[in-house]
Amino acid sequence: MLPVAVDALGGDKAPAEIVAGAKQAAAEGIPVLLVGPADLQDIGELPLHVATEFIDMHEDPASSVRNKKDSTLVVSAELVRDGKASAMISAGNTGATMASALLRMGRIKGVKRPAIATPIPVPGSTPTVMLDAGANAEVEAAWMTQFALMGTVYARARFGIDKPRVGLLSIGEEPGKGDTLRKETYELLSVASGINFIGNVEGRDIMTPDVDVVVTDGFTGNVALKTLEGTMRMIVKELFASIGEPQYKEHTEALMPALLNLYAKFDPDSTGGAILLGVDGVCIISHGSSSARAMLNGIKVAKDMVDCNMVSLISEALSTQ
Repeated sequence: MLPVAVDALGGDKAPAEIVAGAKQAAAEGIPVLLVGPADLQDIGELPLHVATEFIDMHEDPASSVRNKKDSTLVVSAELVRDGKASAMISAGNTGATMASALLRMGRIKGVKRPAIATPIPVPGSTPTVMLDAGANAEVEAAWMTQFALMGTVYARARFGIDKPRVGLLSIGEEPGKGDTLRKETYELLSVASGINFIGNVEGRDIMTPDVDVVVTDGFTGNVALKTLEGTMRMIVKELFASIGEPQYKEHTEALMPALLNLYAKFDPDSTGGAILLGVDGVCIISHGSSSARAMLNGIKVAKDMVDCNMVSLISEALSTQ
């Protein structure tokens, strides 16, 4: 396969952790292409495509992509567009990553709006795919219906779920619950082909095995995602703090393997990043604090999405609508 273009400067721990993750991926046989400055350090034998500019986390996505045409993000997207890379991945500015992918790769024919699909860990089951997780703060019912279709294709390809159950995130399970957008979307999903719609779901259902794909607008999805991440981080932190108490010290050794296993399940680094569905190429968005392990897993996800022809699968699904 063509290499995965890796934004070497994206993320709080760039470039050291990003390069380290890329090295690990290369060691496992996945071709990678670093995108960064000519003086990028400690890259070993990894190939480097030089980009002279960088988009900071706090820069405006649209204007920075327009003005910094030789930034690592824009160049990475162009490498995919021009057939020199099979996919791109970045832990940098999320908005700029989306803008670069959308403006340089373009949309898959028929896609109204791309959406960020994020896997949410579910103990003892396959992850729940939630989309949109932040690409579109304001949406229309027809867009959300299309999110459901793209999420269905993604869940089937990545997690092997034959008929993913799709739920609409709302404030109650009953069909009439929610605002106008939710009610309109419910009606469209109820008659949509190719979508196994099970009705409304609530926030408490996201991390259960009762639903496979949760559809929402990008504003609500991002708030829900960050709430879940913060809650899980707090719970794990408190658990580790508790077993350090004197009265539990003698049991720490016995408990530690179970707690480490729990931590691994909820650790964002294990997920490998979200995918921007709907653009004409594979674009993986990793979280800003990505470690080398997170980057390695993200590159693995990129490879999997290329191998399963995710773009073609979405295009085929849309053509039947």
